[in-house]
Formats: sequence, structure tokens, C-alpha cells
Amino acid sequence: MTIQKEKAAGVLRAPGAAIQKTDRVIIVGNIGRVNAGGQGASMLQAMQMAGLAPAKALDLVPDGKLRRYRVEGDKSGSTNGWYVLHSHPILAGAFGSWKTGESHNWHEVRTKPPTPEEQAALRRHLQAAQAARVVEQGHVHAEAQAKAARLWRQARPATNAHPYLERKRIGAIGIRQLRDMLLIPARDVSGTLHTLQFIGPDGSKRFLSGGRIAGCYYAMGRPVDSLLLCEGYATAATVFQATGVATAAVFNCGNLMAVARALRSKFPRLRIVVCADNDAATPGNPGLTKATEAARAVGGFVAVPRFEGVRHGV
Repeated sequence: MTIQKEKAAGVLRAPGAAIQKTDRVIIVGNIGRVNAGGQGASMLQAMQMAGLAPAKALDLVPDGKLRRYRVEGDKSGSTNGWYVLHSHPILAGAFGSWKTGESHNWHEVRTKPPTPEEQAALRRHLQAAQAARVVEQGHVHAEAQAKAARLWRQARPATNAHPYLERKRIGAIGIRQLRDMLLIPARDVSGTLHTLQFIGPDGSKRFLSGGRIAGCYYAMGRPVDSLLLCEGYATAATVFQATGVATAAVFNCGNLMAVARALRSKFPRLRIVVCADNDAATPGNPGLTKATEAARAVGGFVAVPRFEGVRHGV
């Protein structure tokens, strides 16, 4: 297959020299030939265990090249899943999802332990697989960024009459609407648009597939002496309307730390207050836990909502 045909087929050569920190190793059984369901079946089993099973039969090719596939449950035509598989000295590879951002390493288990040389080769292959993921992720992010910009241009300014905004009793603060979907832009500290969040009339939310979210947020108002961080748009809009203080919606609690650090670098003297979602009914209270961690990391403060008649806990 020529390089041109490989690109057209969604294949990326794995750079052998690049190194990327790996996330997790999944080891599943002994295996035989790939196309006979032996080797391939075991890696497919690992994909299923991770919740990244292919939507249809997938013939895994152990050629060291990154290939994309549709994950079960993803929309038709999408190729958010990816994998890289090597066959020598032992079968090993990696797989993941651009949609969730996760990645997993995998290798076969044999009755005979690998030699030091095989272990070294295995490490090189896994590092190369993760490096290929990083390279391809850059392309995926660029594609999503271009699509986000195009959709943002096509959209019209949203109005307060949108069912979601009416139900939440908040305004359309600089956001846009495309058909019946609200569009919330996710930008980095330089103002570059990376992706979009879509909110439907029923409150359903999704992001543009493949877009970068880490460190991105939606800003309301201009900072003077303080800056408030919230998770979702509705909470951020509510807080901004009530206080008039510059507020940033970071989309989820897992993004609080990245955004807090990015904004601290941009505004070293501002007082940063992280407005936590008090998930008291959820084990570990992730909203309050992540908010506290982010505030501590940037020398900020935490604001916790309290509702009359509701038990509050950490």
C-alpha cells in the first residue's frame, strides 16, 4: 500500500523514535493467528473490557500502523476508535478513543517469560504506538477545530426563548444556536476556538467529536479583581447573572484543574474562586473534590452551594 493510499484509508505510520508516557496495560490470555481469531480475538476482548469494542467485525492488522475504527455506540460514519498492533517479538499494541481521550496498552501473555531483549522490544513498540496516537491526535484536533469554526460561523445568536434556557431561567450570554441546538464555544486562554458543546432543548449535551477540551472554557465578562470557575454553562450563567463577576464554564469537573492553572498563568494577581458542584449524593463527591484540588493548586478559594433542607457533606 502506498503512503497516499494509507492516508486515504485512515492509516498512520507509527514513528519508531518518539516516546509518549503510557496510560494503562491490559493483558488478556494467550493467542494464535490474528486473522484466525486468536491474536485478534484477545485484543478485541481487551477493547470490549475497556468499553471500546468495534461497532462491526474488525480484522486487526499487526503491521505497526495506526488504524481508526468506529466504536460500538458511536454515531454512524465516525471513526473515534484507534489501534496499533505489532507482531514481533511478541504481539503487543495499544488502542483508545479520540472521543473519550483514553488510551490503553495491551500485550499477549505466553507460558514462557519474555527475554530481556523481547521486553526491550515490547517497550519500544508500546512507546511507538503511543507516539503514533499523539501524532494522529493532533490531526484529529485540527479537523475538529476547523469544523467547530465552520459551525460557529453558520450559527445565529441564541435567544433567551430556547427551552433549555427558559427552564434553567438563564440568559443566552454570547452563545449561538444552530437549528434547535445551543452552541457553547470552548476556547483556550489565547481565545482560540477548539471545539463546541451542543445543548438540546431537553438538556442533552454532547461535544464535537475529536475536539480538544482540556484547558478550554467559555468565558463570560471581563476580569477585574476576581474570576469565578464553574462546571457547566447553566451554573456559570446563573452565577454570572447573580454576581456580575467574570465567570468561566469549564464543562466538567475533570477540567477544573487544567483551566484553573491556565487562567492563573494568564492572570497571576486575580482572586480565583472555584464554584463547586456539591455532588454529596455521589461517592467521593467529585464536584467538590475536584474543585478543592483546583483551588489549592492555584492558591484560590472554593465556594460550595448550600440548599435549605438538604444535607451537605464532603
